[in-house]
Amino acid sequence: MKFNLANTLTLIRIAAIPIVVICFYSSMDFARPIAGIVFGLAAITDMLDGYAARKLGQTSKFGEFLDPVADKLMVAVLLVLLVGSDPRISVTLIAVIIIGREITVSALREWMASIGARADVAVRLSGKVKTVFQMFGIAFMVYEHDLFGIEIYDFGYFLLLISAGMTLWSMIDYLRAAWPAIEKSS
Repeated sequence: MKFNLANTLTLIRIAAIPIVVICFYSSMDFARPIAGIVFGLAAITDMLDGYAARKLGQTSKFGEFLDPVADKLMVAVLLVLLVGSDPRISVTLIAVIIIGREITVSALREWMASIGARADVAVRLSGKVKTVFQMFGIAFMVYEHDLFGIEIYDFGYFLLLISAGMTLWSMIDYLRAAWPAIEKSS
């Protein structure tokens, strides 16, 4: 493994997960806002590591593997925390949609790579936009406390709801792109 800026940023994102979990469950005042801020900063490293990899020529096979793993770990862990703290069925359904999509698309990409068609399911703009809504939504829900008179948790929930819709749309987009290969191998 190369320890370059891009891979280091990805590892920082993974290392942030237990910090967020500890803060999330802490009874200290402002622990949830700290968890939300740490999550938000970790989410920003997702953009920065990709930029560093491309602009500084730090792309690597390990980085290509680790980056999506870090993203999926971070999102799945935080969605589980939110489901545990908010008993509404809608929060559970949002988490199921997002985590289910991640599993489906990851498996689809792996299968498409095994048949030499990985490029057909490359990252799409719809997936990137979904990720932005998802990261802000999760960060605001984890932050929880009102901010400047804004009910930040509710705003985060709204963004995560939009993200769930976009998640379904992007999954359909990926499946549509892969459909010719799926039909051919059936």
